[in-house]
Amino acid sequence: MNADPDSDIRGLLDDLYGRFHYDFRHYAMASLRRRLAAAQARYGVESVGGLRSRLEAEPRMLTSLLDFLTVQVSEMFRDPPYFLALRTEVLPLLATYPQLRIWVPGCSAGEEAYSIAILLREEGLLERSFIYATDINPAALSRARAGIFETERMAQYTANHRLTGARTSLSDHYHAAPGGALMDASLRERIMFSDHSLATDSVFSEVQFISCRNVLIYFDRPLQNRALDLFHQALCHRGYLGLGIKETLRFTSQADNFEDVRRDVKLYRRRA
Repeated sequence: MNADPDSDIRGLLDDLYGRFHYDFRHYAMASLRRRLAAAQARYGVESVGGLRSRLEAEPRMLTSLLDFLTVQVSEMFRDPPYFLALRTEVLPLLATYPQLRIWVPGCSAGEEAYSIAILLREEGLLERSFIYATDINPAALSRARAGIFETERMAQYTANHRLTGARTSLSDHYHAAPGGALMDASLRERIMFSDHSLATDSVFSEVQFISCRNVLIYFDRPLQNRALDLFHQALCHRGYLGLGIKETLRFTSQADNFEDVRRDVKLYRRRA
């Protein structure tokens, strides 16, 4: 009997890091087990060892395997009270900066980044703002750059948007296109989608606001601390940080370096 039931998973993660430079070694193991079980079903193999063998024989399989290992579930204006708090309590203070730089780590297909861009546009700040939206999944980044979302999802996105104190209709910010709803060019040109790993890369710019929601919950504590250390380095004096509703700074390396802005929606501000 294998004394370490997760040894095959750790072996696969070592392969991904050693051969392809994707570092999942500090992702939460419970989540990895679920995702790799789904990958096994998709590829018709009975074990993680089978996935390792397939990947060794078929390196092109990496692209689709990343879709299982990275979180691809999101929606525009997810958790509307968060965006309402941004509109009423954060953006009025960010508006005092001559230029705004915002970072959205783990951006997936771009839903969060486009939501923030629409909020900035409604508050008259988009033209002096720039959003860095980063992820490690190249397929997700490609979808995000295209800015096309399934038409059937727009009704839910519209309902979410209304609850944020919206000043416009969501339909003002996209138009019909082959394949779905295409986000307006004025939004797309203010967002740079690029590759960045919270596990291995460093800070690349100073920003006034970071929105990283529902990403840290998939990391173990050392990787959570590494990511939060990056956020602290990247944020300017008194910059803002937004986390997911199930995430917290408590018991992390940065717990004492941030203060609550709105505890109920997980908005924080970097201490002086």
